[in-house]
Amino acid sequence: MANTMQFDLVSPERLLASLQVSAVQIPGADGDMTAMPDHAPTITTLRPGVLKVEGPEGTSEYLVTGGFAQIGADSLSVLAEKAIPVTEVTRAHLDELIAEARSSHEAAKGQEHTSVVDDAAKLLADMEALGTHMGL
Repeated sequence: MANTMQFDLVSPERLLASLQVSAVQIPGADGDMTAMPDHAPTITTLRPGVLKVEGPEGTSEYLVTGGFAQIGADSLSVLAEKAIPVTEVTRAHLDELIAEARSSHEAAKGQEHTSVVDDAAKLLADMEALGTHMGL
């Protein structure tokens, strides 16, 4: 069993991380999970939350707003809708993300399908809870 695996975190704006890691805690849409070397192959969607990366240089955290994670035995690739290092997140960032989620929720209210409204409401609730979790 290898002690590390390749981890890549990409957002539409940039490559945020590409390094060897020992574990990554993922805010999965169906619940939090930890990917480690020799993990069973898995693809999961992400919910808004904090992605925690543990590597030889220490721990780093990234706020993600959604996306996908592809986990393999020796690698993990995260394609995030938006990702920001937690050390760079300000109240203004969070307010902007909450405003976007609120706008999406308002726009969804006119939809015929209740699942669209429910998804938008969950996104808004997740974004607001994220601010509380981060102490912002």
